[in-house]
Amino acid sequence: MHFLSHKILADFPFFYYTKVMTIIQKYFQQFHLEELALDLTSKAVSLVLLIILFSIGKRIINYLFDKTIATSISLSKQTQARQKTIIKLLHNVMNYVLYFFLVYWVLSILGVPVSSLLAGAGIAGVAIGLGAQGFLSDVVNGFFILFENQFDVGDSVDIGTVSGNISSVGLRTTQIRGFDGTLHFIPNRNILLVSNKSRGDMRVQIDIPIFAHTDLEKMTKVIKTVNKESLENHPEIVGSPTVLGPQTAKSGQLVFRIDIFVQNGAQNRTYAEFYRLYQENLIAAGISLPTLNTSSPTTNKL
Repeated sequence: MHFLSHKILADFPFFYYTKVMTIIQKYFQQFHLEELALDLTSKAVSLVLLIILFSIGKRIINYLFDKTIATSISLSKQTQARQKTIIKLLHNVMNYVLYFFLVYWVLSILGVPVSSLLAGAGIAGVAIGLGAQGFLSDVVNGFFILFENQFDVGDSVDIGTVSGNISSVGLRTTQIRGFDGTLHFIPNRNILLVSNKSRGDMRVQIDIPIFAHTDLEKMTKVIKTVNKESLENHPEIVGSPTVLGPQTAKSGQLVFRIDIFVQNGAQNRTYAEFYRLYQENLIAAGISLPTLNTSSPTTNKL
């Protein structure tokens, strides 16, 4: 009796091990690991092939886009800036469509029932619709910006607190390259007021600080001489400079004001050049000027 009990106790670990292994085998057998591995391999190969075909197809479509649509728009009577704007916008639309199909195909390969999800969205669809409301507002406002020709790529603009040149106009956002090099992304729905500095001629307002006892007649004569001698070397100037004479700036400083209208984009260069010419010739003529200049260059659209 003692011998049998000892034998049962000795065989108990082996019996327990065999039982556990049997349970584990039955557990993994229900997963059909061979079929699962084959299915995963098939999906991985399909995804790799899809990415390769998508990359090749996207390059072909981009090539055809450049050779057909972009070329056709380039040959139109639109301005070059307008052409760039339309081409970039259409290119963005094309990319949105391509990546939408890519996501759809990836989900289909993974076995996600996309059609069923779209058909039975229900409450989730309402939630997504509310979340997409801002996106739709961006798209609608983007089309209005395009059709109303509010600005084009390359235009110098002020939008809210952001100033710079238009870098890109997209369906959802407008990109502005600031004058310090910063790239700003502005949702189209937030574009409420646009100040476009690239439409029409611009005014360069030059204020030269003067003393109350300055000889204004002599100063006027020097300014007009500089304008006459320098005008032919500056084709960007529209018409002739207007000598307004003594004015009081917002700071309270007494200034001698000259207005020069130039083609857009030439404001800063013209201001710096003519301010230098005026200052050098006035000093050479014996007219003293205050050392503190509280004025700043002012440019306005004509």
